[in-house]
Amino acid sequence: MLTHTNLVVNALNGVAGMGFDADTTYLHSGAMFHLADGASTFGVTLSGGRHAFVPRFEPLEVLLTIQTEKVTHAQFVPTMINMLVNHDRFAEFDIGSLAFILYGASPMPEGVLRKAIEAMPRVRLMHGYGMTEASPIVTLLDPRYTVLDGPFAGRLRSCGQAVLACEVRIVDADRLEVPRGTTGELAVRGANVMKGYWNKPAETEAVLEDGWYYSGDGAYMDEEGFVFVVDRLKDMIISGGENVYSAEVENAISTMPGVAEVAVIGVPDERWGERVHAIVVPKQGSALTADALMEHCRGQIAGYKCPRSVDIRDTPLPLSGAGKVLKRELREPYWQGFTRGVN
Repeated sequence: MLTHTNLVVNALNGVAGMGFDADTTYLHSGAMFHLADGASTFGVTLSGGRHAFVPRFEPLEVLLTIQTEKVTHAQFVPTMINMLVNHDRFAEFDIGSLAFILYGASPMPEGVLRKAIEAMPRVRLMHGYGMTEASPIVTLLDPRYTVLDGPFAGRLRSCGQAVLACEVRIVDADRLEVPRGTTGELAVRGANVMKGYWNKPAETEAVLEDGWYYSGDGAYMDEEGFVFVVDRLKDMIISGGENVYSAEVENAISTMPGVAEVAVIGVPDERWGERVHAIVVPKQGSALTADALMEHCRGQIAGYKCPRSVDIRDTPLPLSGAGKVLKRELREPYWQGFTRGVN
């Protein structure tokens, strides 16, 4: 349940963070029932900006709309950006009006982000993190940090700092704040936090306490308040007693040439309890092998985090209506016959 206050405060956070004004033309290309698209709706409207719509995300239609409607601002999930910048007709369109892209809703693989920076060097890229329960914006990463070199480099994997009207802290299992740099659960407090879940008092009580919303997302915060979301806690893989966050492994795999899509999940393993398993979709014409992928990972991350098995498939990964990879659907075949989905 989101109140008028929740939505107005979120809109003001968006205006302050993303710089909407009367010259803004904002492209809606995501599912409008989802706050990944709705995050900026009221902020653009309050600023007297202009809205452009496409009925669904389709790369050519999006590129054509940016060109014809002179779109200045857009929001895409990483899957969409990947499809745009790798489209074989990308260079045919004049997208010179596009000045700003907010990305989020799921972790951005580093390889995709680097490709986007290369393909659209004049576009300011901002990472936004949030959830429906927070209306949704919680943190924003200023575009000055979305760079590959210079004094502001090194923040690409951060989702930024708390927006103006929001507090963020990282807590342990007892909901006590942990030291900076320590991974725990991300908690949010502010006038943007929901009233509760409709007709679900028990679920509401489980996540709201003393004004704080406990997100279920695993994250850590550095000394300057930059937040690094490492995974949905339920997506954490425990292999041989070691915690492995799938987002880190996906980042490593995404930097390998020829990788179009990747998802990392935990699958049952007699020796390790769970093992790290990668599901990879290659780019058209690329010949990837499991051995080559695993060898690439060894040069990027610690050995215990590297995939112990790889599935290379020629069909796209299943996506939700909001563009997130449906990891539950990917896990199901491996966990059939088990009473729970983790070991």
